[in-house]
Amino acid sequence: MEPSTGKQPVDAILADLQEKLQAIFAADSSGHDFHHTMRVYRLAVRIAQEEHADLDIVSLAALLHDVDDRKLSPETYQNKAKAVSLMRGYGFEEATIQRVRTILDEVSFQGTDSVAPSTVEGMCVQDADRLDAIGAIGIGRAFAYGGSRGRAMYLPEEAPQLHMDAAAYAKSQSCTINHFHEKLFLLKDMMNTRCAKALAEHRDQVMHAFVDEFLAEWSGEA
Repeated sequence: MEPSTGKQPVDAILADLQEKLQAIFAADSSGHDFHHTMRVYRLAVRIAQEEHADLDIVSLAALLHDVDDRKLSPETYQNKAKAVSLMRGYGFEEATIQRVRTILDEVSFQGTDSVAPSTVEGMCVQDADRLDAIGAIGIGRAFAYGGSRGRAMYLPEEAPQLHMDAAAYAKSQSCTINHFHEKLFLLKDMMNTRCAKALAEHRDQVMHAFVDEFLAEWSGEA
C-alpha cells in the first residue's frame, strides 16, 4: 500500500492519523474512545502478523474502524465519509481506499445479519474489535456504554432479546447484563482467525465468571 503522492511513508501517516484520532475521540465516554482504537490497532497488527496479512491495510483500517461507527456517527455510517476524507487527505489511491472501506463495511456486529469479512485483512480487524468487546476490558466497556446511554445495569424482569437481526439490534435498549447474552457471549464462536480464537477462550471465561458473580451478588447469594 503506497500513498499516491509518494511524499509520506506509511508509518509517518499512521503516526499523524493517531494524533487526529485522539482529537476525534477526546470527548468519548462510551467505551469507543481513543484507547479502544489503539487496543484494536495493536491486536489487529498482532493477528495480521500471524495471518501474513497486509499490515499497512490492516493498520489503516483498524485505526479508522470507529470514525464512522453507526452508534457514534450515524450520519456518515453508510458512506464512511470521515474515513474516506481522512484517507484522501493523505493521498491514498482509490484502490486502497476501497479496500479499507470494504473492511469498515464488514467489521460491525449486526446480530443475525453479521457477516464474515471477505478478506484476511478484514478478518484481522473484525477479530481485534470483537476481542476488545470481551474479557475484562469488554466488561468495563459494556457498562461504560450502557451508562452513556442511560441504561440500567440489570433489570430482572427484562429478558434478553436473542437472535436479533441488524434492525432489531440497532433499536435495542436492553440493560447491560442482557447485552452479554445478546452479543458478548456470542463473539467467541464468531472469531475468524486462529490467534483470535485462542485469545477469545480466556476472555469469554472471564465474562461468564463475572456475570455469574454479578447475579449471585444481586440476589444476595454471594
